[in-house]
This record gives sequence, structure tokens and C-alpha cells, in this order.
Amino acid sequence: MAQAARLILRMQKELKLLLTDPPPGASFPQLSGDSDICSSSLSSIDAQIEGPEETVYAKGIFKIKIHIPERYPFQPPSVTFATPIYHPNIDTGGRICLDILNLPPKGAWQPSLNISTVLTSIGLLLSEPNPDDGLMCEASKEYKYDRQAFDQKARSMTEKYAKAGASGNSSNQIIQTNTNPSMVLALN
Repeated sequence: MAQAARLILRMQKELKLLLTDPPPGASFPQLSGDSDICSSSLSSIDAQIEGPEETVYAKGIFKIKIHIPERYPFQPPSVTFATPIYHPNIDTGGRICLDILNLPPKGAWQPSLNISTVLTSIGLLLSEPNPDDGLMCEASKEYKYDRQAFDQKARSMTEKYAKAGASGNSSNQIIQTNTNPSMVLALN
């Protein structure tokens, strides 16, 4: 079977799994069944992640873009934040410092991982930043040594860019799958 055919089958399987057994708080407002999966773009996924409660990102909705490479799952997806965010592990271009988004030896991506794992890991990274492996030196230092300043900047950017009606975010309808959503996905 050609690599392209394997990729299509893998992505259709992953999208079906995400619909039937989504990560906690995940939903797919633009997908309702198999016909939507077949007609969706399988190389690009637009996602939204709701900021975890009791964090500086709470009530924010962060848009991310997921690009599925031709060699997926042998190569990790490329994931970037489209919504500006102040975070030690996410730079101003939206690039994310997360080990599962890179191949070994520097990264931890494995073909057994999937989009659900990536989205769950990003949600955890929002809850628990890793300032010791940061992309943003200033944010990393503030997170470790001046938490009050970090929290103020992160809340301010969340309010400005990630809240409904904010300049960096249009008002989006969110369909929830449980009472405590942390992630909402929308596919191209």
C-alpha cells in the first residue's frame, strides 16, 4: 500500500476515534459523521484549546494549527498556536517546545502517538509550563523567579487575544462533550 493511502486510512481512523472517544473536553463542531471525515482535509486541522481552569489561561480559547506531514505517523505533526500566548514553551511565532513534537534523539515522537495525544499534551503544557526547557527566555525567567509578573502578562494576553470577542479571536460557538471542557476542535 502506498504511503499516501496509509496516511489517509490512518487519519480517517484517528478522526473517527476522536469523534467516538475524544480526549476530555474535546468536541468536533464541524464533524458529525463518516461523510464529514471523508470530505475533510486530512493534511490540515484547525483546533481550539480552552485554557485550563485555575490557570492564567482560564476562559481563553486558543486557536492552533496542526499540519499533518506526508510521512505521518513516522514524522510528527507540525503544531503551532495561531492565537498569541505568553508561555515559556510557546514562542511569538506560535511554535511549541514539546518533546513529542520532535523526532528522536532530541524528541520523543513515536508512530504509536496520535493527534489526541498531542492535544492532550498541549493542554497539560498549558496547565504545567516547563520553564527549564523554554523557548521564551523572559517568560521562563519570570515564571521561575517573578511569578506575579508572569501571571499578569499571561492573563493580559489571554484577555486581549483569547477571549471571545477579543482582537485575536472571533466569537466561536463551542459544543461541549462534558461539563468541564478543556479542548474544542474544529477541522478544516
